[in-house]
Amino acid sequence: MDGLGALLSDYTVRTVMLGCALLGFTAGALGVFALLRRQSLLGDAISHAALPGVAIAFLLSGSRDPLVLVLGALASGWLGTLLVSAITRSTRLREDSALGIVLSVFFGIGLVVLVIVNRLPSAGKAGLSTFLFGNASTMLTRDVWTICLLGLACLICLALFWKEFKLISFDPQFAASTGLPERMLDTTLTTLIVLAIVIGLQAVGVVLMSALVVAPAAAARQFSDKLLNVVLLGGLFGAMSGIGGAMLSASMEKLPTGPVIVVIASVLTLLAILLAPHRGLLPDWFRHVASRRRIETQRILQALYRLVESDPDPFRPHDPNALQAVGLKAARSTLAVMVDLGWVEYSGERGWIRLTEAGWQEARRSIGGEAAT
Repeated sequence: MDGLGALLSDYTVRTVMLGCALLGFTAGALGVFALLRRQSLLGDAISHAALPGVAIAFLLSGSRDPLVLVLGALASGWLGTLLVSAITRSTRLREDSALGIVLSVFFGIGLVVLVIVNRLPSAGKAGLSTFLFGNASTMLTRDVWTICLLGLACLICLALFWKEFKLISFDPQFAASTGLPERMLDTTLTTLIVLAIVIGLQAVGVVLMSALVVAPAAAARQFSDKLLNVVLLGGLFGAMSGIGGAMLSASMEKLPTGPVIVVIASVLTLLAILLAPHRGLLPDWFRHVASRRRIETQRILQALYRLVESDPDPFRPHDPNALQAVGLKAARSTLAVMVDLGWVEYSGERGWIRLTEAGWQEARRSIGGEAAT
C-alpha cells in the first residue's frame, strides 16, 4: 500500500496513468465495432499506415506537438483505409490481402522517412522513433489533453450515431435498403476507429496498437450479447489495461509501458475466454460434463427400473455389473451422484445397489416422458 501511495503521489505517473486509461477506454469501446464487422486486421493496417504520417507531419511542421503528429497520423491512416477499400472494390484481391499490402507498403515508407528525419540536424527529431513501440513515460499534460479531447470527440460521435452504427455493423444491406447513407456511415465509423488508434501511437506504438483495439473488445464479447454492455466492458477492459500497464511500468525499472499494456490486455482476454460464465471454455466444459452425467444417470436409472419392473419386490438389490447386460456400465462417480440424489442406495457388503422410492418414481417419470415424446 505504501508503494501504491508513492506511485499515485507522483505527478508523472498520474499523468501517464490518466492518459493510458483514456486511451484504453476509447480504443476498447471502438474496437468492438471493428471486431463485430470482422475488421480486426484493420487496426493493424491503420497503426502501421500511420507511421509515415507522423514522420511527414514532423518534416513539414518541424514540431513535435502531439496534435500535429496525430493529424498527420490520422491523414495517413485514413488514406490507408481508403486504399484498402479501393483495392477490394477494383480488383479481385480479398480484404485480408489488401490489408497486408497497405500495411507493409506504408510501414516501409514510414521507416524510410524516419531514417531521413533522423539524419536531420534538428534537435526536435528526438523521440520520433519511439512511435514504433511507444514510450508512455514521455507523455506530458498536453498529450493527455489531446488524448482526452480526441477520445471524447470519438465517444460523443459514437453516442450520436449509435443506432446507425449498430445497424451497419450487424446488417449493412438492410441499412442501405432503409435509405441510410451506408457508405458515409461506414466511412465515419472507420474514421473514428482510425482516430482511436492514432491517438495511442505515442503510448503503445505502431507495432502493438492494434492489440489494444482488438484484445479488450474480444474479452468483452465473451460476457454479453448486448451491444451496449459489450462496448462499455470493452472500454473498461481497455482502461484497466492502460492503468495496470502504467503502474507496472512505473514500479519496475526498464519496463516499457506499451508492451506491458498489451500483455495485460492479452491476459484479460485469455481469462475471459477461459472463465466467462456463458462463453468461457471452462464453464462450457463443466456444463458439458454435467450434461453427460445427467444423461448417464437417467440411463442407469431407467435400466435399473427395467430390471425390477416385473419383480414383486422392486427394491431388491442388484449387482451393478448386471447393467452391462443392457449395454451400460455404472461408473462409481455416477452411482455416487445418484446416491446423493437419493435415487439409489447401496445394500449389503457386496456393493450391490437398489432403487429407493424416490428413484422408482423418478425412473417412472423419465420413461413415461420418453414414451410421450
